[in-house]
Amino acid sequence: MPADEVAALKADSFGRIALMRDGSGLFVRRDLVHVPAWLRLPAWWLARREAQALRQVEGLPAVPQLLRWDGRRLDRSYMDGAAMYQRPPHGDLQYFRRARRLLRQLHRRGLAHNDLAKEANWLVLADGAPGIIDFQLATRGHPRSRWMRLLAREDLRHLLKHKRTYCPATITPVERRLLRRRSWLREAWFATGKPVYRFVTRRLLKWEDNEGQGPKP
Repeated sequence: MPADEVAALKADSFGRIALMRDGSGLFVRRDLVHVPAWLRLPAWWLARREAQALRQVEGLPAVPQLLRWDGRRLDRSYMDGAAMYQRPPHGDLQYFRRARRLLRQLHRRGLAHNDLAKEANWLVLADGAPGIIDFQLATRGHPRSRWMRLLAREDLRHLLKHKRTYCPATITPVERRLLRRRSWLREAWFATGKPVYRFVTRRLLKWEDNEGQGPKP
């Protein structure tokens, strides 16, 4: 079915994301056609990873639904909302309660997002509810495995950091303790993976590491 582009949403070294419309309505397309040759394999790998993650959460509300993936284009359902930093949920405790329930649902499906520190990956939907997008870095596995529980705890820590920013008075003692607990995974990432990530994104790809994030305390 032919589709027309409504608006360009984002373009980077790993593809172009656009809001599209066809006979069924609006949807979002990640197109790899213009990816440089030296990045085609990682771009394909990331898009494939996102397609697999979206299949894992098929039918779950407040996350995109996979429509099509043909190895070059990934189409997913459109979610009417704005990124957290564009529509900050200041003082909205209900938002964070619902976000925590959404995380639990993801984790019970055997999926950890792994990129929820970015406010751009959290949506405030038209009705004020939370939504989550961008599953390129998501990990699939048995929800009760030690590895998946560790990743799930890191997802939750990132959510609590946002809650601390926008609803600081509502942070509970248990949540404060969780925020203070730094896992070996986080320490290993900051010691080894983070420097490499910064070199690749800032020097090679010319990205800003904090792009799309709101204010932090």
